[in-house]
Amino acid sequence: MSLLHGFRILAVEQYGAAPFGTQLLASLGAEIIKIEQADQGGDVSRLVGPHFLEALPESAQSLFFQSLNCGKKSMALNLAHPEGRALFRRLAATAHGVVDNLRGDVPAKLGLTYEQLKDVNPALVCAHISAYGRTGERAAWPGYDYLMQAEAGYFSLTGEPDTPPTRMGLSLVDYMTGVVMSVGLVSGLLDAARSGKGCDVDTSLYDVALYNLNYVGAWYLNGARGTERQPRSGHPSLTPCQLYRTADGWIYLMCNKEKFWRALCERIGRPEWVADPRFLDFAQRKRHREALTELLDQALSARTTAQWMEIFGGAVPAAPVWSVGEALDAPVARAGERIRRFELDGGERLDVLASPLRTSRGPVPPSPAPAMGADTAALLASLGVGEEEQGRLKALGVL
Repeated sequence: MSLLHGFRILAVEQYGAAPFGTQLLASLGAEIIKIEQADQGGDVSRLVGPHFLEALPESAQSLFFQSLNCGKKSMALNLAHPEGRALFRRLAATAHGVVDNLRGDVPAKLGLTYEQLKDVNPALVCAHISAYGRTGERAAWPGYDYLMQAEAGYFSLTGEPDTPPTRMGLSLVDYMTGVVMSVGLVSGLLDAARSGKGCDVDTSLYDVALYNLNYVGAWYLNGARGTERQPRSGHPSLTPCQLYRTADGWIYLMCNKEKFWRALCERIGRPEWVADPRFLDFAQRKRHREALTELLDQALSARTTAQWMEIFGGAVPAAPVWSVGEALDAPVARAGERIRRFELDGGERLDVLASPLRTSRGPVPPSPAPAMGADTAALLASLGVGEEEQGRLKALGVL
């Protein structure tokens, strides 16, 4: 039995942050029920292109949507309608958690807070993701990953010196916020299991973006000058830790311990560098970074990246610099069930990245992301709402 088998989570979620976090919970066996407003097309990511797979149900063809919502259920429910909110409360009485990633002032308007739901389920845990929090002067502000990267300083840390500020290539603030939310939710569930009392758990894109500054933030807060971008994506203080040229491209080295520096010198045939006064320790190597870069470029240009990877053989922390396609086609990515495949009708297939979580109880059987409202009828029937009543609710725009 999976770790979260039997836990029901209602997810009023859209786009990236919350869906990323709840998909992790689904991979551990939690029942994730997406609550979507049908007259608005449901989760906006159902419409995000440019890549769609026609073998999937029409409302679930977006590969963007599939990447964030595998293993979930979908219920069409209009929470802006009083009867929709009443049905949600009935469903919440059967659940363990509620998740939302809405503008900070919206959860209370839709009745999604613990204070509003505790009368139907005192042990319910309500986890909220917002842009800037549910209180404060920015509670009603919308927000997205790239905005947080800009405002939290990430653009100033990314890219080469003397180039325009640059965002990361991935929406890591969204993803990290989803992970933080899932940790908070599961922690709340553990406490509710022993105390019988639920709670609200809050995080925000902005708070996570700041928290991710970590050591760079600690340096600045304690009097150090601001961290600047380094040539070739280098570490601000450790050397060698950057890109270097090879015969056919680039390789990234991370000699972040002295033993790795010694191993590097040995493997490239330059053992005398270990005793060179310019390179005796991290401080000296940082001081002479440009000279060391030239020397390493010369040495590493004698062979291809692949040849150096063979020579380093795990003794020197190194990585080839690949495109996304090269990374996903690599044998190491294709091994160990890191990519999951779904066989679809008509001989088509859907490949998605598997959860990075592994347990000794084995993986949860995967399933593609659901069509819009695919589970509405069954879930309502489980609440005692029959076909005739469902028809009435659909006519009212509740479903």
